[in-house]
Amino acid sequence: MNHLYDALFAPHTTNDAPFLESDDGSIMSFRDFVSRAAQMAHVLAELGLAPGDRVVVQASKLVDTIALYAGAVQAGAVYLPLNTAYIAAEVAYFVGDAAPRLIVCDPKDEATIAGDSGAKVLTLAPEGGSLSAMADAMPVLFETAERGPDDLAALLYTSGTTGRSKGAMMTHDNLLSNAKSLTDLWQITDADRLVHALPIFHTHGLFVAMNTSLVAGAAVRFMSGFNVETILSELPVSTMLMGVPTFYTRLLADDRFDAEACAKMRLFVSGSAPLLAETHVAFEERTGHRILERYGMTETNMITSNPFEGERIAGTVGYALPGVEVKITNPDNGDDVQRGDIGMIEVRGPNVFQGYWNMPEKTAEELREDGFFLTGDLATMGEDGRITIVGRAKDLVISGGYNIYPKEIEDLLNDQPGVSESAVYGIPHPDFGESVIAALVPEGGAEIDVAQLQEVVERDLARFKQPRVYLVMDALPRNTMGKVQKNVLRAEHPA
Repeated sequence: MNHLYDALFAPHTTNDAPFLESDDGSIMSFRDFVSRAAQMAHVLAELGLAPGDRVVVQASKLVDTIALYAGAVQAGAVYLPLNTAYIAAEVAYFVGDAAPRLIVCDPKDEATIAGDSGAKVLTLAPEGGSLSAMADAMPVLFETAERGPDDLAALLYTSGTTGRSKGAMMTHDNLLSNAKSLTDLWQITDADRLVHALPIFHTHGLFVAMNTSLVAGAAVRFMSGFNVETILSELPVSTMLMGVPTFYTRLLADDRFDAEACAKMRLFVSGSAPLLAETHVAFEERTGHRILERYGMTETNMITSNPFEGERIAGTVGYALPGVEVKITNPDNGDDVQRGDIGMIEVRGPNVFQGYWNMPEKTAEELREDGFFLTGDLATMGEDGRITIVGRAKDLVISGGYNIYPKEIEDLLNDQPGVSESAVYGIPHPDFGESVIAALVPEGGAEIDVAQLQEVVERDLARFKQPRVYLVMDALPRNTMGKVQKNVLRAEHPA
Protein backbone atom coordinates (compact mmCIF):
# COMPACT_ATOMS: atom_id res chain seq x y z
CA MET A 1 0.00 0.00 0.00
CA ASN A 2 1.09 3.54 -0.80
CA HIS A 3 -1.60 5.81 0.62
CA LEU A 4 -1.17 8.81 -1.68
CA TYR A 5 0.02 7.05 -4.84
CA ASP A 6 -2.77 4.48 -4.75
CA ALA A 7 -5.41 7.22 -4.67
CA LEU A 8 -3.95 9.90 -6.95
CA PHE A 9 -1.91 8.12 -9.59
CA ALA A 10 -2.61 4.36 -9.71
CA PRO A 11 -6.24 4.81 -10.89
CA HIS A 12 -4.94 6.43 -14.09
CA THR A 13 -2.67 3.62 -15.33
CA THR A 14 -5.11 2.81 -18.15
CA ASN A 15 -6.64 6.28 -18.57
CA ASP A 16 -5.94 7.65 -22.04
CA ALA A 17 -7.81 10.91 -21.48
CA PRO A 18 -5.76 14.11 -21.85
CA PHE A 19 -4.18 15.30 -18.60
CA LEU A 20 -1.51 17.98 -19.16
CA GLU A 21 -1.51 20.36 -22.12
CA SER A 22 1.65 22.49 -22.27
CA ASP A 23 2.45 25.85 -23.85
CA ASP A 24 3.93 24.17 -26.93
CA GLY A 25 0.64 22.40 -27.62
CA SER A 26 1.84 18.96 -26.56
CA ILE A 27 -0.64 16.86 -24.60
CA MET A 28 0.22 14.10 -22.13
CA SER A 29 -2.45 11.57 -21.21
CA PHE A 30 -3.00 10.34 -17.68
CA ARG A 31 -1.62 6.94 -18.68
CA ASP A 32 1.57 8.46 -20.10
CA PHE A 33 1.96 10.68 -17.05
CA VAL A 34 1.81 7.68 -14.70
CA SER A 35 4.40 5.94 -16.90
CA ARG A 36 6.67 8.99 -16.74
CA ALA A 37 6.29 9.10 -12.95
CA ALA A 38 7.39 5.45 -12.79
CA GLN A 39 10.48 6.31 -14.85
CA MET A 40 11.27 9.09 -12.37
CA ALA A 41 10.80 6.66 -9.47
CA HIS A 42 13.28 4.28 -11.11
CA VAL A 43 15.88 7.07 -11.30
CA LEU A 44 15.44 7.84 -7.60
CA ALA A 45 15.87 4.18 -6.72
CA GLU A 46 18.94 3.87 -8.98
CA LEU A 47 20.46 6.84 -7.15
CA GLY A 48 20.04 5.01 -3.85
CA LEU A 49 17.13 6.97 -2.40
CA ALA A 50 15.19 5.01 0.19
CA PRO A 51 11.68 5.74 1.51
CA GLY A 52 11.85 8.83 3.71
CA ASP A 53 14.86 10.38 1.91
CA ARG A 54 14.38 13.98 0.83
CA VAL A 55 14.42 15.30 -2.73
CA VAL A 56 14.96 19.09 -2.97
CA VAL A 57 13.51 20.56 -6.16
CA GLN A 58 14.18 24.13 -7.28
CA ALA A 59 13.30 23.86 -10.93
CA SER A 60 11.21 25.48 -13.64
CA LYS A 61 7.56 24.64 -14.12
CA LEU A 62 7.73 21.65 -16.47
CA VAL A 63 5.71 18.47 -16.97
CA ASP A 64 8.77 16.56 -15.74
CA THR A 65 8.73 18.59 -12.50
CA ILE A 66 5.23 17.31 -11.78
CA ALA A 67 6.21 13.80 -12.89
CA LEU A 68 9.11 13.96 -10.43
CA TYR A 69 6.66 14.79 -7.63
CA ALA A 70 4.58 11.75 -8.57
CA GLY A 71 7.71 9.60 -8.90
CA ALA A 72 8.90 10.68 -5.46
CA VAL A 73 5.55 9.66 -3.98
CA GLN A 74 5.73 6.28 -5.73
CA ALA A 75 9.31 5.69 -4.55
CA GLY A 76 8.41 6.71 -0.99
CA ALA A 77 10.68 9.76 -1.01
CA VAL A 78 9.83 13.10 0.61
CA TYR A 79 9.30 15.86 -1.96
CA LEU A 80 10.67 19.30 -1.02
CA PRO A 81 9.85 22.06 -3.55
CA LEU A 82 11.60 25.44 -3.28
CA ASN A 83 10.59 28.84 -4.63
CA THR A 84 12.54 29.44 -7.83
CA ALA A 85 13.19 33.02 -6.69
CA TYR A 86 15.28 31.93 -3.69
CA ILE A 87 18.93 32.90 -4.02
CA ALA A 88 21.92 30.68 -3.21
CA ALA A 89 22.25 31.76 0.43
CA GLU A 90 18.60 30.97 1.09
CA VAL A 91 18.76 27.60 -0.66
CA ALA A 92 21.88 26.70 1.34
CA TYR A 93 19.87 26.86 4.57
CA PHE A 94 17.14 24.55 3.26
CA VAL A 95 19.67 22.05 1.92
CA GLY A 96 21.60 22.11 5.20
CA ASP A 97 18.49 21.60 7.28
CA ALA A 98 16.71 18.97 5.18
CA ALA A 99 19.86 16.94 4.34
CA PRO A 100 18.54 15.71 0.97
CA ARG A 101 20.01 12.79 -0.95
CA LEU A 102 19.16 14.50 -4.25
CA ILE A 103 18.81 18.10 -5.44
CA VAL A 104 17.07 18.82 -8.75
CA CYS A 105 17.59 22.28 -10.21
CA ASP A 106 17.79 24.36 -13.37
CA PRO A 107 21.05 24.01 -15.36
CA LYS A 108 22.30 27.48 -14.33
CA ASP A 109 22.44 26.40 -10.66
CA GLU A 110 23.88 22.93 -11.12
CA ALA A 111 27.47 23.77 -10.19
CA THR A 112 26.73 25.69 -6.98
CA ILE A 113 23.42 24.59 -5.46
CA ALA A 114 24.69 21.66 -3.37
CA GLY A 115 27.40 23.58 -1.50
CA ASP A 116 29.21 21.13 0.75
CA SER A 117 26.09 19.05 1.48
CA GLY A 118 27.30 16.02 -0.46
CA ALA A 119 23.91 15.65 -2.15
CA LYS A 120 23.69 14.41 -5.73
CA VAL A 121 22.66 17.20 -8.15
CA LEU A 122 20.73 16.69 -11.39
CA THR A 123 18.76 18.95 -13.75
CA LEU A 124 15.58 18.45 -15.74
CA ALA A 125 17.24 19.62 -18.97
CA PRO A 126 16.83 17.23 -21.92
CA GLU A 127 20.60 16.83 -22.35
CA GLY A 128 22.40 13.60 -21.48
CA GLY A 129 23.25 13.10 -17.82
CA SER A 130 20.16 14.96 -16.60
CA LEU A 131 17.39 13.43 -14.53
CA SER A 132 15.07 13.68 -17.54
CA ALA A 133 17.56 11.94 -19.83
CA MET A 134 18.13 9.20 -17.25
CA ALA A 135 14.37 8.69 -16.93
CA ASP A 136 14.02 8.26 -20.71
CA ALA A 137 15.95 4.99 -20.48
CA MET A 138 13.94 3.57 -17.55
CA PRO A 139 11.02 1.09 -17.54
CA VAL A 140 7.50 2.51 -17.37
CA LEU A 141 6.48 0.23 -14.49
CA PHE A 142 7.81 0.55 -10.94
CA GLU A 143 7.14 -1.50 -7.82
CA THR A 144 5.50 1.13 -5.63
CA ALA A 145 7.06 1.66 -2.20
CA GLU A 146 4.98 0.88 0.87
CA ARG A 147 3.88 4.08 2.61
CA GLY A 148 1.08 4.54 5.11
CA PRO A 149 -1.22 7.50 5.86
CA ASP A 150 1.12 8.91 8.54
CA ASP A 151 4.35 8.62 6.53
CA LEU A 152 5.87 11.84 5.19
CA ALA A 153 5.10 12.77 1.59
CA ALA A 154 6.40 16.34 1.48
CA LEU A 155 8.43 18.89 3.40
CA LEU A 156 7.41 22.50 2.84
CA TYR A 157 9.44 25.34 4.31
CA THR A 158 7.60 28.29 5.77
CA SER A 159 9.45 31.18 7.40
CA GLY A 160 8.55 32.32 10.89
CA THR A 161 8.64 35.57 12.80
CA THR A 162 12.01 34.54 14.18
CA GLY A 163 13.38 34.74 10.65
CA ARG A 164 14.40 31.07 10.64
CA SER A 165 12.51 28.95 8.11
CA LYS A 166 10.63 25.90 9.38
CA GLY A 167 10.03 22.68 7.48
CA ALA A 168 6.39 21.64 7.75
CA MET A 169 6.14 17.85 7.64
CA MET A 170 3.18 16.84 5.45
CA THR A 171 1.96 13.25 5.51
CA HIS A 172 0.29 11.20 2.80
CA ASP A 173 -3.07 11.62 4.54
CA ASN A 174 -2.57 15.37 5.04
CA LEU A 175 -2.40 15.78 1.27
CA LEU A 176 -4.96 13.17 0.24
CA SER A 177 -7.68 14.08 2.73
CA ASN A 178 -7.51 17.72 1.68
CA ALA A 179 -7.56 16.93 -2.04
CA LYS A 180 -10.62 14.70 -1.65
CA SER A 181 -12.48 17.30 0.44
CA LEU A 182 -11.85 20.10 -2.06
CA THR A 183 -12.71 17.94 -5.06
CA ASP A 184 -16.07 17.09 -3.48
CA LEU A 185 -16.75 20.59 -2.20
CA TRP A 186 -15.97 22.31 -5.51
CA GLN A 187 -17.64 19.52 -7.53
CA ILE A 188 -14.58 18.92 -9.70
CA THR A 189 -15.07 16.08 -12.23
CA ASP A 190 -13.43 14.56 -15.28
CA ALA A 191 -15.49 16.99 -17.37
CA ASP A 192 -13.46 19.91 -16.03
CA ARG A 193 -10.46 21.63 -17.62
CA LEU A 194 -8.34 23.71 -15.24
CA VAL A 195 -6.29 26.71 -16.36
CA HIS A 196 -3.13 26.29 -14.25
CA ALA A 197 -0.93 29.40 -14.19
CA LEU A 198 0.28 29.10 -10.57
CA PRO A 199 3.81 28.18 -9.49
CA ILE A 200 4.21 24.55 -8.41
CA PHE A 201 6.52 25.10 -5.44
CA HIS A 202 3.82 25.81 -2.85
CA THR A 203 0.57 24.32 -1.53
CA HIS A 204 -1.81 26.19 -3.85
CA GLY A 205 -0.28 25.34 -7.21
CA LEU A 206 0.97 21.86 -6.36
CA PHE A 207 -1.36 20.28 -3.83
CA VAL A 208 -4.64 22.16 -4.32
CA ALA A 209 -4.58 22.50 -8.11
CA MET A 210 -2.75 19.32 -9.17
CA ASN A 211 -3.98 16.89 -6.53
CA THR A 212 -7.66 17.79 -7.02
CA SER A 213 -7.26 17.39 -10.78
CA LEU A 214 -5.77 13.94 -10.24
CA VAL A 215 -8.52 12.91 -7.81
CA ALA A 216 -11.19 13.97 -10.30
CA GLY A 217 -9.43 13.03 -13.54
CA ALA A 218 -9.71 16.63 -14.78
CA ALA A 219 -7.64 17.98 -17.66
CA VAL A 220 -5.09 20.72 -16.93
CA ARG A 221 -3.89 23.49 -19.23
CA PHE A 222 -0.39 23.61 -17.77
CA MET A 223 0.97 27.14 -18.30
CA SER A 224 4.60 28.02 -17.55
CA GLY A 225 3.39 31.18 -15.82
CA PHE A 226 0.65 33.80 -15.71
CA ASN A 227 0.02 35.52 -19.04
CA VAL A 228 -3.12 37.52 -19.73
CA GLU A 229 -3.12 36.79 -23.47
CA THR A 230 -2.82 33.05 -22.95
CA ILE A 231 -5.45 32.92 -20.23
CA LEU A 232 -7.91 34.89 -22.36
CA SER A 233 -7.40 32.34 -25.14
CA GLU A 234 -7.91 29.38 -22.77
CA LEU A 235 -10.99 30.53 -20.83
CA PRO A 236 -13.47 29.81 -23.67
CA VAL A 237 -12.42 26.13 -23.71
CA SER A 238 -11.95 25.69 -19.94
CA THR A 239 -14.12 25.42 -16.83
CA MET A 240 -11.91 26.43 -13.88
CA LEU A 241 -9.18 28.88 -12.93
CA MET A 242 -7.31 28.83 -9.63
CA GLY A 243 -5.34 31.96 -8.88
CA VAL A 244 -4.14 34.61 -6.49
CA PRO A 245 -5.79 38.05 -6.32
CA THR A 246 -3.15 39.46 -8.67
CA PHE A 247 -4.46 37.21 -11.45
CA TYR A 248 -7.92 38.69 -11.15
CA THR A 249 -6.88 42.34 -10.93
CA ARG A 250 -4.78 41.91 -14.07
CA LEU A 251 -7.59 40.22 -15.96
CA LEU A 252 -9.98 42.99 -14.93
CA ALA A 253 -7.53 45.53 -16.36
CA ASP A 254 -8.16 44.07 -19.84
CA ASP A 255 -11.41 45.10 -21.54
CA ARG A 256 -11.59 41.78 -23.40
CA PHE A 257 -12.19 40.00 -20.11
CA ASP A 258 -15.99 39.91 -19.87
CA ALA A 259 -18.98 37.62 -19.47
CA GLU A 260 -18.65 36.28 -23.01
CA ALA A 261 -15.03 35.25 -22.42
CA CYS A 262 -16.14 33.35 -19.31
CA ALA A 263 -19.26 31.76 -20.81
CA LYS A 264 -18.02 28.18 -20.33
CA MET A 265 -16.30 28.79 -16.98
CA ARG A 266 -17.97 27.43 -13.87
CA LEU A 267 -15.48 28.24 -11.09
CA PHE A 268 -12.89 30.89 -10.25
CA VAL A 269 -10.95 30.19 -7.02
CA SER A 270 -8.77 32.72 -5.18
CA GLY A 271 -6.35 32.16 -2.34
CA SER A 272 -2.80 32.65 -0.98
CA ALA A 273 -3.56 36.32 -0.22
CA PRO A 274 -6.58 38.40 0.86
CA LEU A 275 -8.94 39.29 -2.00
CA LEU A 276 -10.04 42.91 -1.76
CA ALA A 277 -13.81 43.33 -1.58
CA GLU A 278 -13.65 45.84 -4.45
CA THR A 279 -12.03 43.20 -6.66
CA HIS A 280 -14.74 40.73 -5.72
CA VAL A 281 -17.49 43.20 -6.65
CA ALA A 282 -15.83 44.39 -9.87
CA PHE A 283 -15.32 40.78 -10.99
CA GLU A 284 -18.97 39.89 -10.54
CA GLU A 285 -20.14 43.05 -12.30
CA ARG A 286 -17.88 42.32 -15.28
CA THR A 287 -18.34 38.57 -15.65
CA GLY A 288 -21.42 37.50 -13.70
CA HIS A 289 -19.22 35.12 -11.66
CA ARG A 290 -18.51 35.39 -7.95
CA ILE A 291 -14.95 34.40 -7.07
CA LEU A 292 -14.76 31.58 -4.53
CA GLU A 293 -12.27 32.54 -1.83
CA ARG A 294 -10.72 29.93 0.45
CA TYR A 295 -8.16 29.99 3.26
CA GLY A 296 -5.24 27.76 4.12
CA MET A 297 -1.66 27.61 5.28
CA THR A 298 1.46 25.65 4.47
CA GLU A 299 1.10 23.69 7.73
CA THR A 300 -2.56 22.84 7.21
CA ASN A 301 -3.33 22.78 3.50
CA MET A 302 -6.81 24.29 3.08
CA ILE A 303 -8.81 25.03 6.21
CA THR A 304 -11.96 26.82 5.02
CA SER A 305 -13.79 27.62 1.80
CA ASN A 306 -16.71 29.68 0.69
CA PRO A 307 -19.46 27.36 -0.54
CA PHE A 308 -19.71 26.21 -4.14
CA GLU A 309 -23.46 26.33 -3.83
CA GLY A 310 -24.52 29.11 -1.49
CA GLU A 311 -23.52 32.64 -0.67
CA ARG A 312 -19.93 33.70 -1.32
CA ILE A 313 -19.43 36.85 0.71
CA ALA A 314 -16.65 39.30 -0.13
CA GLY A 315 -14.15 39.59 2.70
CA THR A 316 -14.91 36.18 4.22
CA VAL A 317 -13.22 32.82 3.70
CA GLY A 318 -16.29 30.71 4.31
CA TYR A 319 -16.65 27.64 6.48
CA ALA A 320 -14.40 24.89 7.82
CA LEU A 321 -13.94 22.02 5.37
CA PRO A 322 -15.73 18.74 6.18
CA GLY A 323 -13.81 16.87 8.85
CA VAL A 324 -11.83 19.99 9.84
CA GLU A 325 -12.42 21.68 13.20
CA VAL A 326 -11.90 25.44 13.52
CA LYS A 327 -12.22 27.45 16.71
CA ILE A 328 -11.48 31.08 17.59
CA THR A 329 -9.53 31.52 20.81
CA ASN A 330 -8.01 34.16 23.03
CA PRO A 331 -4.32 34.31 21.99
CA ASP A 332 -3.29 34.96 25.58
CA ASN A 333 -4.89 31.94 27.25
CA GLY A 334 -6.34 29.69 24.54
CA ASP A 335 -9.93 30.01 25.77
CA ASP A 336 -12.71 30.09 23.19
CA VAL A 337 -14.05 33.58 22.50
CA GLN A 338 -17.68 34.49 22.01
CA ARG A 339 -19.11 34.21 18.50
CA GLY A 340 -18.43 37.44 16.66
CA ASP A 341 -15.44 38.38 18.83
CA ILE A 342 -11.92 38.58 17.41
CA GLY A 343 -9.51 35.83 18.34
CA MET A 344 -6.91 33.51 16.87
CA ILE A 345 -7.80 30.69 14.49
CA GLU A 346 -6.93 27.23 15.76
CA VAL A 347 -7.46 24.22 13.52
CA ARG A 348 -7.50 20.43 13.96
CA GLY A 349 -8.08 17.71 11.40
CA PRO A 350 -6.51 15.26 8.97
CA ASN A 351 -5.12 18.22 7.03
CA VAL A 352 -2.87 19.44 9.86
CA PHE A 353 0.86 18.71 9.56
CA GLN A 354 2.90 16.41 11.82
CA GLY A 355 5.20 19.16 13.09
CA TYR A 356 8.32 21.09 12.12
CA TRP A 357 11.35 19.21 10.82
CA ASN A 358 14.16 19.15 13.40
CA MET A 359 12.27 21.66 15.59
CA PRO A 360 10.47 19.82 18.42
CA GLU A 361 10.41 22.95 20.60
CA LYS A 362 8.78 25.05 17.86
CA THR A 363 6.34 22.23 17.16
CA ALA A 364 5.34 22.17 20.83
CA GLU A 365 4.77 25.94 20.76
CA GLU A 366 2.40 25.91 17.79
CA LEU A 367 0.82 22.44 17.81
CA ARG A 368 -1.16 21.66 20.95
CA GLU A 369 -1.13 18.19 22.48
CA ASP A 370 -4.81 17.83 21.56
CA GLY A 371 -3.96 18.34 17.89
CA PHE A 372 -5.05 21.96 17.44
CA PHE A 373 -2.62 24.12 15.45
CA LEU A 374 -2.22 27.79 16.36
CA THR A 375 -2.34 29.60 13.03
CA GLY A 376 -1.48 33.06 14.33
CA ASP A 377 -4.25 34.51 12.15
CA LEU A 378 -6.89 36.69 13.80
CA ALA A 379 -10.52 36.27 12.80
CA THR A 380 -14.17 36.27 13.80
CA MET A 381 -16.66 33.43 13.47
CA GLY A 382 -20.30 34.19 12.77
CA GLU A 383 -23.21 32.36 14.37
CA ASP A 384 -23.40 30.18 11.28
CA GLY A 385 -19.68 29.29 11.47
CA ARG A 386 -18.54 31.60 8.67
CA ILE A 387 -14.94 32.83 9.16
CA THR A 388 -13.75 36.37 8.49
CA ILE A 389 -10.02 37.03 8.84
CA VAL A 390 -9.19 40.44 10.28
CA GLY A 391 -5.43 40.40 10.68
CA ARG A 392 -2.31 38.34 11.24
CA ALA A 393 -0.85 38.02 14.67
CA LYS A 394 2.45 36.87 13.19
CA ASP A 395 2.80 40.09 11.22
CA LEU A 396 2.95 38.24 7.92
CA VAL A 397 2.95 40.20 4.67
CA ILE A 398 1.48 38.48 1.59
CA SER A 399 2.44 39.96 -1.77
CA GLY A 400 1.48 38.33 -5.06
CA GLY A 401 0.57 35.16 -3.17
CA TYR A 402 4.01 34.83 -1.53
CA ASN A 403 4.53 34.88 2.23
CA ILE A 404 6.97 37.53 3.44
CA TYR A 405 8.15 37.58 7.04
CA PRO A 406 9.29 41.05 8.20
CA LYS A 407 11.79 39.77 10.77
CA GLU A 408 14.02 38.26 8.09
CA ILE A 409 14.18 41.58 6.22
CA GLU A 410 14.57 43.61 9.41
CA ASP A 411 17.53 41.50 10.53
CA LEU A 412 19.30 42.23 7.26
CA LEU A 413 18.53 45.96 7.38
CA ASN A 414 19.60 46.30 11.01
CA ASP A 415 23.02 44.87 10.18
CA GLN A 416 23.77 47.62 7.64
CA PRO A 417 25.99 50.65 8.39
CA GLY A 418 24.12 53.66 9.71
CA VAL A 419 20.93 51.77 10.57
CA SER A 420 19.90 51.74 14.21
CA GLU A 421 16.66 49.80 13.77
CA SER A 422 13.99 49.05 11.23
CA ALA A 423 10.37 47.99 10.92
CA VAL A 424 9.01 46.22 7.86
CA TYR A 425 5.28 46.13 7.20
CA GLY A 426 2.76 45.68 4.41
CA ILE A 427 0.26 48.11 2.94
CA PRO A 428 -2.61 47.32 0.58
CA HIS A 429 -1.67 47.09 -3.09
CA PRO A 430 -4.35 46.86 -5.82
CA ASP A 431 -2.39 44.30 -7.85
CA PHE A 432 -0.20 42.30 -5.46
CA GLY A 433 -2.50 42.37 -2.42
CA GLU A 434 0.18 43.96 -0.26
CA SER A 435 3.39 45.90 -0.85
CA VAL A 436 6.45 45.81 1.43
CA ILE A 437 7.55 49.03 3.16
CA ALA A 438 10.68 49.47 5.30
CA ALA A 439 10.91 52.18 7.97
CA LEU A 440 14.49 52.96 9.01
CA VAL A 441 15.93 54.83 11.99
CA PRO A 442 19.54 56.07 11.56
CA GLU A 443 22.19 55.70 14.23
CA GLY A 444 22.98 58.91 16.10
CA GLY A 445 24.66 61.39 13.76
CA ALA A 446 24.71 58.94 10.84
CA GLU A 447 23.07 59.15 7.45
CA ILE A 448 21.58 56.10 5.78
CA ASP A 449 22.69 55.53 2.21
CA VAL A 450 19.43 54.12 0.87
CA ALA A 451 20.87 53.34 -2.58
CA GLN A 452 23.67 51.28 -1.03
CA LEU A 453 21.15 49.59 1.26
CA GLN A 454 19.03 48.60 -1.74
CA GLU A 455 22.04 46.99 -3.40
CA VAL A 456 22.59 44.79 -0.35
CA VAL A 457 18.92 43.82 -0.19
CA GLU A 458 18.84 42.98 -3.91
CA ARG A 459 21.90 40.82 -3.44
CA ASP A 460 20.74 38.93 -0.34
CA LEU A 461 16.97 38.58 -0.68
CA ALA A 462 14.62 37.17 -3.31
CA ARG A 463 12.93 39.90 -5.32
CA PHE A 464 9.46 39.36 -3.88
CA LYS A 465 10.81 40.10 -0.37
CA GLN A 466 12.51 43.39 -1.28
CA PRO A 467 10.87 46.56 0.11
CA ARG A 468 9.34 48.79 -2.54
CA VAL A 469 9.73 51.93 -0.41
CA TYR A 470 12.29 52.95 2.24
CA LEU A 471 11.27 55.57 4.80
CA VAL A 472 13.86 57.25 7.05
CA MET A 473 12.46 58.61 10.33
CA ASP A 474 13.72 59.80 13.70
CA ALA A 475 12.03 57.04 15.74
CA LEU A 476 9.62 54.14 15.40
CA PRO A 477 6.24 54.46 17.14
CA ARG A 478 6.05 52.26 20.25
CA ASN A 479 3.45 51.41 22.87
CA THR A 480 3.94 51.61 26.62
CA MET A 481 5.52 48.14 26.61
CA GLY A 482 8.13 49.28 24.09
CA LYS A 483 6.74 47.23 21.20
CA VAL A 484 6.83 48.78 17.74
CA GLN A 485 3.33 49.73 16.60
CA LYS A 486 3.20 48.70 12.99
CA ASN A 487 -0.49 49.57 12.88
CA VAL A 488 0.54 53.19 13.50
CA LEU A 489 3.13 53.00 10.74
CA ARG A 490 0.53 51.68 8.31
CA ALA A 491 -1.89 54.46 9.24
CA GLU A 492 0.60 57.35 9.26
CA HIS A 493 2.98 56.16 6.54
CA PRO A 494 0.96 54.32 3.89
CA ALA A 495 3.74 55.32 1.41
